Amino acid sequence: MAFSVSRNDVASGAIFVAFGAYFVLEATKYEFGTPFRMGPGFMPIVLGGILIVLGLAVAAKGFAHADTEEAVPWPWRGLVMVLGTIVFFAATIRGLGFIPVVLISGFVTALSSARNNPLSALAVSVGLCVLCYAIFVVGLGMIVPLFGPWLPL
Repeated sequence: MAFSVSRNDVASGAIFVAFGAYFVLEATKYEFGTPFRMGPGFMPIVLGGILIVLGLAVAAKGFAHADTEEAVPWPWRGLVMVLGTIVFFAATIRGLGFIPVVLISGFVTALSSARNNPLSALAVSVGLCVLCYAIFVVGLGMIVPLFGPWLPL
């Protein structure tokens, strides 16, 4: 009898456990407190612990049964483009400014899906830029240069 597991469930459970463990470990730097006088570390530790338990339950479910469908290949295009966009955003937000970075990030992220063409990606990025401007700059009053010093405007 071959040993088979659900790759999706085990991977999902592992991600839950990793995130939960990270939050618990980071929160141990803060005072825990008691349930009636919670310290700043109380909720992250409790919620991280719950996430770990849920992750273990999902992974255990994955060991109980195998995937029924064929394993799909990893979406490398999307992974590289989305992760690259995060790095791009962090590296250029101060130099390019809010508007260009959100436009470019939205455009590249939308193109990471094979279902989008350049025109629909442009529409998504413009809509995202308007929405981010309305939420962060107008609504929350975030002080960020709209166009940075790298642009000759």
